[in-house]
Formats: sequence, structure tokens, C-alpha cells
Amino acid sequence: MSIIIPPYLEKGDTIGLVCPAGFLPLDKTKQAMETIESIWGFKVRIGKTVGHQHHYFSGTDDERLADLQSMMDDPEIKAILCGRGGYGTGRILDRLDFTSFCRQPKWIIGFSDITVLQAHLLSKYNIASVHGPMANAFNDGGDAGPYVHSLREVLEGKGTTYTAPAHPFNRSGEASGTLMGGNLALMAHLVGTVSDLDTRGAILFLEDVGEYLYNIDRMMYQLKRSGKLDQLAGLIFGGFTDCKDTTLPFGQSVEEVLRAHVKEYHYPVCFGFPVSHEAANYALKTGCTYRLLVQSNEIHLEAK
Repeated sequence: MSIIIPPYLEKGDTIGLVCPAGFLPLDKTKQAMETIESIWGFKVRIGKTVGHQHHYFSGTDDERLADLQSMMDDPEIKAILCGRGGYGTGRILDRLDFTSFCRQPKWIIGFSDITVLQAHLLSKYNIASVHGPMANAFNDGGDAGPYVHSLREVLEGKGTTYTAPAHPFNRSGEASGTLMGGNLALMAHLVGTVSDLDTRGAILFLEDVGEYLYNIDRMMYQLKRSGKLDQLAGLIFGGFTDCKDTTLPFGQSVEEVLRAHVKEYHYPVCFGFPVSHEAANYALKTGCTYRLLVQSNEIHLEAK
């Protein structure tokens, strides 16, 4: 599989800002726009869905579809930064026309609900994207932090090597492969669809937020029973934050739930990598080749 890498950005290039899923107030995007333009040296074009609300969403399905399609088709837009995730991208995915986008691919940036679009790009069109901080991550000092900065480095094509502390559940080893994954709930929902990912030989990364422990267990069974965990080169568990338990306790921590599903495999596995719904969320190029090194004292993830 030959992966298509969108062109990296140069000073003066334009980044489109859209909200294909949940509603995001306009004032929550101001810090992102200021940083991208004044410090990073790019231009920002605001989509019609930014600051627009239709119930839970940033517009009707038709409005969100038209806004994202416009950004995808515009030759002046070199990357598309999603404002936030939430829910809604999957409602418009099958109506998007990727004809122009495939002729002129560009980086689509986001995580959470945006996982479905990024998986579709990789599965159907072999196009890489950026799983990383969205507009809201620039707020509250995030614009000066290492995670938002990692997004700039990725967009400019700079080499990235990330480290993370060891975890007692880690399984040591070294692996190289295509990096893919994202939100666990979305990865489970994609199984059996046209956007489903072929994980054979891949380094898979997973994260989630606000799920019940039994539901994380169920979704991991979905990945396991569909063969997604069988032939991995390596596995990265990111943040599983704000997990909930039932009145009758499930009986395991979230890390114990995850470990139980991968104990039979022999590839390297790491826990607690900084990819999550929290501030600790490094920018990762899904579809690109990475090297994962899990050691007793530290984790290294390097784009090759």
C-alpha cells in the first residue's frame, strides 16, 4: 500500500477551520486563529459552521457537509483544522465527494469524532492525515505547550520523536509499521464498513473518554473478534480518561481491562501514551510509518 502524504505547509499557506461535528462557540477559536496567523505564519479561513449551532451540532447535516466539502475542494486551502469532535462526522461522510481532494490532498487535522473521516481517508484513498489537537486545544495556555507545538512541527514536515514514561503493564519490544487508529468507540463502530482499517502489520493506537468500563471491554472484544488485534506490529494505548463504573463494580481498572485483551499477543504494547482527550495529545500522522520502542524505562515513538 503506497500512502499519499499531503504537501507540508509553508509560510503564508492557508488553513481552513471547520466544524463537521459538534458545536463550538466562535470565541473558543480566537486563540487558535491568533496563534496560527501571528506566530506560525499561516493564514486562517473560517468556515460557516464555526460558531454556528443547530441543536447539538454546528449546523444541519447539509450545512456541515457543504462547509467541509468547500474546504476540501478549495485549492487555496492547504490543511483543514477541525474545531472540535463530539458527534456528527459519520452522518455526512458517505455524501462527501473526494474527487478533487484526491487530486490535491491536504492535511485533515482532528481527533475524537474526526477519527471516522481519517480512517476513511486511509482505508479508501490511502491518504495520510493528522490525529492531533483541534482549535479548542489552543486555549488556556495550550498554544504555548508541547502538544499544540507538535502540530506545527508535523504540518511543517519536521521530524518528530515523542517519549513517554514507562508503565508497569507495558510489554517491551520494537516495531515499525503504518500508524493508524484513534478513538476506540469509532474504531469499533467502523468494523464492517467501507471505512474499516486493515491493521495487519500496523502500529495501532487507541484512546477514549467518558466510557463505562464494561463498554470499553465490549469494544475491545469487537476489535479482537474482528481480527484487528491479531497481526499488529505494535499497540499503543493512550489516555482512557473519565471512565465510569456501574453500581455493581466491573471489578477491573481500565488498564486492567485493556491488558486482559492483549495478554496473548507478543508484539510490544505501551500504556499511557500522550494521545488523549486531555491536553496531553501529540500530533500523529496516521498512515505514515513510525518506529515504536518500548523499553523498561521509557517509550519512544518516532516518525520514519
